[in-house]
Amino acid sequence: MAAALEMIMATTGAETQHGSTNAVIEIPADEHSVGTFPPFDGTTYASQILWLAITFGLLYWIMSKVALPRISGILEDRRDRIAGDIAEANRLNEESNAAIAAYEQALAEARANAHKIAQETRDKLKSDVDARRAATESDLAAKLAEAETRIGDIKRAALDNVGEIATGTTSELVEALIGKAPTKTELTKAVDTAMK
Repeated sequence: MAAALEMIMATTGAETQHGSTNAVIEIPADEHSVGTFPPFDGTTYASQILWLAITFGLLYWIMSKVALPRISGILEDRRDRIAGDIAEANRLNEESNAAIAAYEQALAEARANAHKIAQETRDKLKSDVDARRAATESDLAAKLAEAETRIGDIKRAALDNVGEIATGTTSELVEALIGKAPTKTELTKAVDTAMK
């Protein structure tokens, strides 16, 4: 490369000394000079196609035997995990629905049992109150009958005594007014007439 530069300098210097304005620089071709870009060189197409086929086949074999089975295994594991998670979620959902249904049934049974117990308690208390009321009413009726009997006895006794008291009082009044006591038969007749 250094030799090529020296030659360029020498050629340009010589031509400028001769006064030529149109100078053509010639660079000699040596082993380091490059012609065309190798992928575009028509003489290397066959080897390029061969290496392309070998590389493509090797990459295809690696992808089909190593990478794709791993990816499909990962996808299958993921699909299985998702399916398992969905199945578990469905199972848990069914369990929670069953638990809710059992809770609601137990709650309804408890309410029905509470209403039954409350009704039984009301009925028992009502029967107790009715029994006490009946006992109290029968006791009061017995006491009332006894009191009426005593009042009747007292009334009869008083009425029996009224006749005697009336007879005694009338006898004393007539004697005080007239000065003479009436006879017992007249007094009894007059008191009986007055009491009727």
